[in-house]
Amino acid sequence: MGHYGYYGYYYDSSYFLVLIGAVLCIWAQFRVKSTFNKYAQVRSRTGMTGAQAAQKILQMSGIYDVRIEHIGGSLTDHYDPANKVLRLSDTVYGSTSVAAIGVAAHECGHAVQHDKGYAPLKFRSALVPAANIGSKAGIPLIILGAVLGMNQLLIQIGIWVFALAVLFQVVTLPVEFNASGRALAMLGNYGMMERDEVSGCKKVLSAAALTYVAAAASSILQLLRLVLRFSRRSSRD
Repeated sequence: MGHYGYYGYYYDSSYFLVLIGAVLCIWAQFRVKSTFNKYAQVRSRTGMTGAQAAQKILQMSGIYDVRIEHIGGSLTDHYDPANKVLRLSDTVYGSTSVAAIGVAAHECGHAVQHDKGYAPLKFRSALVPAANIGSKAGIPLIILGAVLGMNQLLIQIGIWVFALAVLFQVVTLPVEFNASGRALAMLGNYGMMERDEVSGCKKVLSAAALTYVAAAASSILQLLRLVLRFSRRSSRD
């Protein structure tokens, strides 16, 4: 069977890249949860809930066609551009904390991006179908190619398909950073928070941004591992 017969049953130093990505993601998740929990204990001086803050930001931004809905879970907040719905989680919707208002404002930032035709958001939305295919089919195609006697065509297709999911993660970064920047500016400019409260929101949103950076880095490292591993095997063939 040759050395290919032992596929998956030997030590491969490229696994170290996956380990680095996993550690980054775990660290980022810890940071966002601990920072959010800290500022979830600090009540906003206005007494507004996350939902009320979101409604005010949208109105002051001239956006009247976006619905605000309650969604279950913790930090499951997101803006749905296809249906123009801003969904706020259990820990944000009815909470009056600085953390909750910061997260709600961030999601409003996405609604403003959509309203103004922010190009990176349009590009990311266009990538969603391809990214979904890449995240679900990329690795299976590579594994299938390896099982079928290291079929290089299937492996290369799998790598390119997976690269679409990685591209989506990378494009997400400027979209998220911009939404946070808009959120902090609106909270201050609209007189909804004092400077120290905005500073607290910034810490929460900065920690949240780390999760996107870690996810992108992890995906890039996984892609690099696949390229290195299978290009090395191809050269031995």
